Amino acid sequence: MLISKRELVFQSVLLVLVFLFYSFDRENPGFHGHQLAFFSTYVLAAAAIGYWLMPRFLYKRKYWQFFTFVFLMVAIVILLEELLLEQLFFPGTRRAKSFPGVFFSLLGVLPVITILSGFKFGWDALQKQEQIEALKGTVQESELQFLRSQINPHFLFNNLNNLYSYALEGSPKTPEIILELSGLLRYMLYECKEKFVPLQKEIEQLHNFIKLSKLQIENRGMVHFDVQNVETGYKIAPLILIVFIENAFKHSQAGQSENIKIDMKLHMKANMLHFVCDNNHEPIEGLDSVDAGIGLENVKKRLQLLYPNKHHLEIKEDRNRYKVNLSVELSKINRL
Repeated sequence: MLISKRELVFQSVLLVLVFLFYSFDRENPGFHGHQLAFFSTYVLAAAAIGYWLMPRFLYKRKYWQFFTFVFLMVAIVILLEELLLEQLFFPGTRRAKSFPGVFFSLLGVLPVITILSGFKFGWDALQKQEQIEALKGTVQESELQFLRSQINPHFLFNNLNNLYSYALEGSPKTPEIILELSGLLRYMLYECKEKFVPLQKEIEQLHNFIKLSKLQIENRGMVHFDVQNVETGYKIAPLILIVFIENAFKHSQAGQSENIKIDMKLHMKANMLHFVCDNNHEPIEGLDSVDAGIGLENVKKRLQLLYPNKHHLEIKEDRNRYKVNLSVELSKINRL
């Protein structure tokens, strides 16, 4: 079985420490040959248990086979100790002439073997936990990549519909819409590859998105975006807030030709970012329910993955009003 350098160092240090405790004798200080010989049999037994029996039986839940072989291993060590090593190191003495009993022998053999094989079990458990954590990280990153990949098509689909309607009307605002749209798509495609982006950069893109969306409202209502006390040096997951803003514009315009009101506020208190998006709307049955669900469910999953226990999302909806309250605990940008 292959042993990593970390495990080799760990086991070596452990053997030295256990041997020091095992060989300590206040009445007869110093190291003796019989101590090393006896301890070597314990080390071999522990190695057989840890590197052969555990992987083949214990970790595969073959408990009866495992404990049967452990019992045989301990029995072999006791027999080897009593019938060979005692005769070799203490010939002609009473210690070599009598078998002290199984219980007395177990008191000398089991503690050392249990400690050595127990630390091997603990090491394997730590390594398995590291593998599980690494696997969780890989799965989480894959899920985040999948969720982010949904944003661009979702965003592009909604805005292409608006662009198509302006093009059909021959609106002079069509080139401006294309320019703003291309800038936002560039940000999504090339600058949002990292898990987090500077907060100031994200707010800048929110302004651009709101400017693009306001072209669709023209003189049919009022849009207000207030940003206060936002400190530099913080980072945020990209494209989180834009989903709520997009949802507000989309549903405010549906079935409502005038008196559109969208009020958005963004401010910080310490490292907490507080975002409020409040819009009115006229209820219409069957309004793109599937499409809207993709965006909101997407952002909820991303918040759970990126800010576990560090965010609070509250959505209130009644017949004519839709309000989002989001608080997120932000981290500072690491500067090398």
